[in-house]
Amino acid sequence: MNSLTTDCIFCKIVKKELPTKIIFENDICVAFNDIKPVSPTHILVIPKVHIKSLWEATDGELLGKLLLAAKEVAKQNNLNEGFRTVINTGDNGGQTVYHLHLHVLGGRFHKWPPG
Repeated sequence: MNSLTTDCIFCKIVKKELPTKIIFENDICVAFNDIKPVSPTHILVIPKVHIKSLWEATDGELLGKLLLAAKEVAKQNNLNEGFRTVINTGDNGGQTVYHLHLHVLGGRFHKWPPG
């Protein structure tokens, strides 16, 4: 795994260098509201270590813990009727910040296919 970088906005959030309201935190990740939400609830869950994208991820235990954190965030936000978890990977996958992150989307019905 990579260490935190100085130019990554999500690394700055992990290091608490940017004012962000952390709504969930554990030993491996932090979660906060997306600044450009596409659902009534739109939360990002990011690992505390810098991993550029899912392509670079090699730690299955960390990935599993990120998914469990997403479930906990959904539970804490009363997304009992369901939610969508998204990982955008690469330019064609819609990734805009190159620090692995999960989107937790809820509070409305999400159609399929997504977009």
